[in-house]
Amino acid sequence: MKRRQFFKWTGMGLALLGGGLAAGRAMAGNRYYSGPLSDHFDGKVFFNPGGEEPRGFTDLLRWQFEGGRIAWPKSAMAASLPATKPEQRVDGTRLVVTMVGHATLLIQTAGLNILTDPVWSERASPVSFAGPKRATPPGIAFEDLPPIDIVIVTHNHYDHLDVATLKRLGQGHDARIITPLGNDTIIHAEHPFTGTSVMDWGDRLDLGNGLVVHCEPCHHWSARGMGDRRMALWAAFLIETPGGKIYHIGDTGYAGGQHYREIREKHGDIRLAILPIGAYEPRWFMKAQHQNPQEAIEGFHLSGAQFGIGHHFGTFQLTNEGIDDPPKALTTAMAAKGIGTDRFKGLRPGQQFDVRMRIA
Repeated sequence: MKRRQFFKWTGMGLALLGGGLAAGRAMAGNRYYSGPLSDHFDGKVFFNPGGEEPRGFTDLLRWQFEGGRIAWPKSAMAASLPATKPEQRVDGTRLVVTMVGHATLLIQTAGLNILTDPVWSERASPVSFAGPKRATPPGIAFEDLPPIDIVIVTHNHYDHLDVATLKRLGQGHDARIITPLGNDTIIHAEHPFTGTSVMDWGDRLDLGNGLVVHCEPCHHWSARGMGDRRMALWAAFLIETPGGKIYHIGDTGYAGGQHYREIREKHGDIRLAILPIGAYEPRWFMKAQHQNPQEAIEGFHLSGAQFGIGHHFGTFQLTNEGIDDPPKALTTAMAAKGIGTDRFKGLRPGQQFDVRMRIA
C-alpha cells in the first residue's frame, strides 16, 4: 500500500500518525492538562476505569493491511440532501435538532442554539492534502447558522475538534465553549474564546434560566498525534433544559452498557438521546471505541430515553463499513427492539427532527 493511500485510508491512522512523530519527540509529560489524580487520571494520562485502552500501532497496521474496506460511492456528494436554513431561535419547550454532518448537530430549544463538535472543514485531518474527505456537504451552510450560544466539544479527535471551524465560530459568534479537561489548551491555541468552561466527569455547570450541563463518562480515548494519547479527556454531556433532558455522546464504545445504566440511574427521564452509530468495522479493532447500531439501540433502551438520534455516519469514511451500512443496520436493530422510526432517527445532513415531549 502506498504511503499516500495509507494516510487517505483512515482518520484513525492520521490521528495516530499525522504530525505525531514530532510531537512524540517533544513530549515531556502532559502538555494539555495538569491536575490532581482521580479514578480516571493517573497524573499523566486519562483512562476508562475498568475499561480498555486503545489498540496500538501494530494493530493499526494489521487493520490497514488486512483489507475489507468498502469503497464509498463518489456520487454521494451529488445525491446529498439540500442544505437547510434553520430558524433563528426555537422558544419554549419545543426541541428541534438539525443534522449538519457526522457529529455536528444544531440543537435548538428554550431560545438557545447549541452546536456539537462543529466541523465545516473539507477533511477531518491534521493536514489539508490527505485524510478523510467530506463525502457530503454540510447540512447547514456556515453562513446560514443562527447565532450560536453554546458549543460543546466532546473530545480532541480531528473529526470532532476542528480548530479551523472553531476559529470561524469565534470570529462571528459570541459562543461559550464547553469541553472536557485539556481540550481547552488545543482550542485556545487557535482562538482565545472569552467564555470557556472546562469540565471533568461528574461536574455540573449551571448556566441559569433552567439550563444545566453535566459532564459524564463515556468509553473512548483521545489523540492528536502519536505523542499525546489520552492526554485530554473525552466525555458525554447531559443537558438539562426547561423542556427536558438531552443526552449527547460524540463517540463511545458500548462497554457492556455501563454508562447507559448509570445515566438513567443518575438523571432519570431523558427526552432525547443523541448517540453515535457509525465507524465501527472491523469490530476487533473498533469495538472498544465505537459502538455499532445494534449496541446504540441497546444503549438507547437502557437509558430510558423517549426519543433518539443516530449520528457519526455518512460524512467521513473512517472505517471499513459502506456508506449506507449504519442506517441499514440501525433499521434492523430498531425493528428487533420494537422501536419505531417516529422515536429514533438516523439523520442525514440537512434533515431535522422536531422532537415531541413524550411518546404518544
